[in-house]
Amino acid sequence: MKNHHIGMIVPSSNLTMETELPRMLRAREELYPEDRFVFHSARARMQHVTPEQLRAMNAQAERAATELADARPGVVATACLVAIMAQGPGYHCTAEESITSALRAEGSDAPVVSSAGALLSGIAALEAKRVAIVTPYLKPLTQAVIDYLEDAGVEVVDSLSLEVLDNLAVARLDPADLLAHYRKLDLSRADALVLSACVQMPSLPSIQPVQDAVGIPVLSAATATTFRILSELGLRAEVPGAGHLLSGKVSG
Repeated sequence: MKNHHIGMIVPSSNLTMETELPRMLRAREELYPEDRFVFHSARARMQHVTPEQLRAMNAQAERAATELADARPGVVATACLVAIMAQGPGYHCTAEESITSALRAEGSDAPVVSSAGALLSGIAALEAKRVAIVTPYLKPLTQAVIDYLEDAGVEVVDSLSLEVLDNLAVARLDPADLLAHYRKLDLSRADALVLSACVQMPSLPSIQPVQDAVGIPVLSAATATTFRILSELGLRAEVPGAGHLLSGKVSG
């Protein structure tokens, strides 16, 4: 049996990153009991999803990474997709490099995963060229996500903004409501559906039911982050009931 230590940089008001990721990896332990997962979090202050607070939170990433380095994690994931995407196309590379530098300065060789970069790589792993997305954001921030994806070569064929400003309120959204929300989207040209383009908006219980209903791969920022974490650890990306990306049939 091996313990894999997962470092997480999360917004101070995030409740879902530390719920859905452990839940997925605990479910994986039922399939592969030889691999166990231990979680360590560092928090960066953010209460409201505004451009100002998102920039301020990004500025705390190196400090958080330095703290996590002391735990010697096997991988570090930074989780606020829109905080990175709102800074402009390609910023996940800058954010990952900054966190990597902070870890290396403390003697940690852990690879770094951002939820923004993970969503892009998850879409690529599914070989999807066109997606529809659901976000909890105000429409201008949803547009920033659309611009980010399209700059990376992913066409966004439709989107739905739930327009929730308070980050704690986002965490309290009922994932069952997504079973109705997705029906408002035109999926006729979509290769995949991003049911939650936000690691704070709960979606895990609805991923598989929606995928079963629509017949195309359904993923979220959280399932994509889990896919990247497992890939970086050299482990099979298989979590039961978490959509095609985590079926074990998709290579990283």
